[in-house]
Amino acid sequence: MADPQRREPPHAHRKGLRAVAAFEGAKGLLVLAAGFGALTLVHRDVGEIAGHIIHHLGLDPARHWPGIFLAAADHLTDSRLQMLAAGALGYSSLRLVEAAGLWFERAWAEWLGALSGGIYLPFEIYEIARHITLVRVSLFALNVAMVAYLARLLWLRRRDRKSTRLNSSHGYISYAVFCLKK
Repeated sequence: MADPQRREPPHAHRKGLRAVAAFEGAKGLLVLAAGFGALTLVHRDVGEIAGHIIHHLGLDPARHWPGIFLAAADHLTDSRLQMLAAGALGYSSLRLVEAAGLWFERAWAEWLGALSGGIYLPFEIYEIARHITLVRVSLFALNVAMVAYLARLLWLRRRDRKSTRLNSSHGYISYAVFCLKK
């Protein structure tokens, strides 16, 4: 018996879904690694570690961005690091589950990807309006493309389901008309 959540998309759609799944999986693994990295900093002097990083990179701690990095590091407590790690675990779990669902062509994963990607769009537009950069525009364009692609797949799935339902009901109507003619 066929699984109603699974469908066999055309070859091009399978490649596209797998590409989106790989991207989402990579994001999940990256955030998971960052979460574990945050846990390794618990019970350590994060400000001192940040100072060593700034020095190792040859940056001037009095400059704007290195100064922000050092100030943020000074405000990280063990409980904040643990909360960051827990948040990273939650986010990465969501991304990895989505990636697995997309890889195995599940409709719920297409919905999850389209909705979770679409949530970021207003914030990305706001950030671009505040200060336009190539990175922000590129990330926005990538996110729009993935959301549009997943929305199109969902629309195609709905259209196919409607046409299947109409074709099967048409068969019943034809049979009923044939029986009435007898």
